[in-house]
Amino acid sequence: MADEPTYLERLFNLKDRIAIVTGGMGQLGTEYVGALARAGARVAVYDVQEQPNDVLKALAKRYSVLFYAVDITNREGLVEATEQLESAWGTPTILVNNAAVDFPPQACGETFEDASVSQWRQVLEVNLTGAFLCCQVIGGRMARAGGGSIINISSIYGLVSPDQRIYESPRKGESFIKPAAYGVSKSGLANLTRYLATYWADRNVRVNALSLGGVFNNQEEWFVTNYSKRTPMSRMARQHEYNGAVVFLASDASSYMTGSNLVIDGGWTAW
Repeated sequence: MADEPTYLERLFNLKDRIAIVTGGMGQLGTEYVGALARAGARVAVYDVQEQPNDVLKALAKRYSVLFYAVDITNREGLVEATEQLESAWGTPTILVNNAAVDFPPQACGETFEDASVSQWRQVLEVNLTGAFLCCQVIGGRMARAGGGSIINISSIYGLVSPDQRIYESPRKGESFIKPAAYGVSKSGLANLTRYLATYWADRNVRVNALSLGGVFNNQEEWFVTNYSKRTPMSRMARQHEYNGAVVFLASDASSYMTGSNLVIDGGWTAW
């Protein structure tokens, strides 16, 4: 007779859950897809990229992973992809709103006063309106089916202003100002989280935000040094270090948690 699952295994088990990860082909999205799949979920990747990366291709050989080319700012496309997913697996029970864009500071103008309006609109369109549409289309289905968990990926910049000092390069003329749009979009996402948590509470749909600190991604050494000095743990996050929080928020381990903002930032916002 096979060993019975332990209490913790049952608590965090996502077997028979159907998850969607938007922006699932990015650095962190790939991590979330892998974490949810290994916890037992069937995972659909929604991304504007049509071809999965090598890590996701390998995952799809071992776990139930499907890929959909989806622009989350296009409601019709979201509906079409989700209807296809429902035909294949059933109604989604987990949504990770991870897709986001953020222009490099030097591409947005040297100051707030000369920041690009078109880039401001694009950031808000993807990061906030895209999540809004995903909640309408996918969260609405969860509510009608009687339950689910939505995880909105936010940022420390949705809580506090960027510390512009970390963008000061030691090379003359290369310092820049971090633009406002990304943080504004993430602040809005946190508020949308609270709104939907109360709106769908009686439909058993939990909605929480996960506010992340900076992740190491081969940034220039001077930036990594500046960021690390500003962080109590003296380093940037490793890309796998948010996986546990995603599984926690998706699973029954967080069954009484909704409308919350889970901050994982190495202590950044403690200072």
